[in-house]
Amino acid sequence: MVCQKEPLVQKVCDLYEQISSLESLKPSKDVDMLFTQLVLTCIPPNPIDVNKLCKKIQEMRSKLIRLCGEAEGLLESHFSAILGSYENPLDHLNVFPYYSNYLKLSHLEFNILKQHCTNVPSKVAFVGSGPLPLTSIVLACNHLTATSFHNYDIDPSANSKALQLVTSHPDLSSRMFFHTTDIMDVTSELQEFDVVFLAALVGMDKEEKVKVIDHLAKQMAPGAILMLRSAHGARAFLYPVIDPCDLRGFEVLSVFHPSDEVINSVVIARKYSMPLKSIDHQQTGLGSMIVLPNKCCEILAFNPLSHVTMVEELAVEEQHS
Repeated sequence: MVCQKEPLVQKVCDLYEQISSLESLKPSKDVDMLFTQLVLTCIPPNPIDVNKLCKKIQEMRSKLIRLCGEAEGLLESHFSAILGSYENPLDHLNVFPYYSNYLKLSHLEFNILKQHCTNVPSKVAFVGSGPLPLTSIVLACNHLTATSFHNYDIDPSANSKALQLVTSHPDLSSRMFFHTTDIMDVTSELQEFDVVFLAALVGMDKEEKVKVIDHLAKQMAPGAILMLRSAHGARAFLYPVIDPCDLRGFEVLSVFHPSDEVINSVVIARKYSMPLKSIDHQQTGLGSMIVLPNKCCEILAFNPLSHVTMVEELAVEEQHS
């Protein structure tokens, strides 16, 4: 068990105590300072396994992830309102302090997607797009310039702010759509998308996120791509972790763990074209073992980030109900 005596864990616990005692998580000098310290503490590569944390620290981590999610939402809402005050908001995206991170992450995700998509996707869904849908905007402007993007968020004020950012843009206003709904209520519509992105903060703990993934597995088109953001090592104090075994109904193609300032790991998976229950192992009562090809050598050739560590998940065990 990893507990509070570990220096990293002690530092994170100290920061959690300070963050949880704040009166508000809206952007301010104190909020910015504490979350900057937290991120700088968690970014360096660290072999810590959050699954081995003792119960007390596990509970702290769950609360901290929720605080991070709330603060991130408030930060994005704050800057979305600032951007929305400009005549052409998309000309000023660099006022957002983490814009360069989104450029790098979107570039990485596009290059990963390119390796597993034979055709340029015509329709993409982004689940949990928020008030500042930078991933959709960057992909639409820089990488998928003819693709339509359907952004789903449960918060009407988030979608209202997001829409304001693209309304004045002649191209994006015709390709960017916003839907105010709980993704769990979206069913056959999900069949239309070639690729579905799931934001890191949709499902703030393992159980919530797995419910969303199971719903997507049921509703997405066979062969469609699912891209998720996860976390690795100490970065798992900031975001929920997705393990390959959580992706029931999907073939996990690759898991990528950046080691630079891009915090999120990237998981790419493809919905099975046929139910695994039809495979030979059906009668054995055992899970099926899927062996994935090693694509590391292909990916290294076009990797845009010089500090990315890539982990291929070579086997995925499918649990049958």
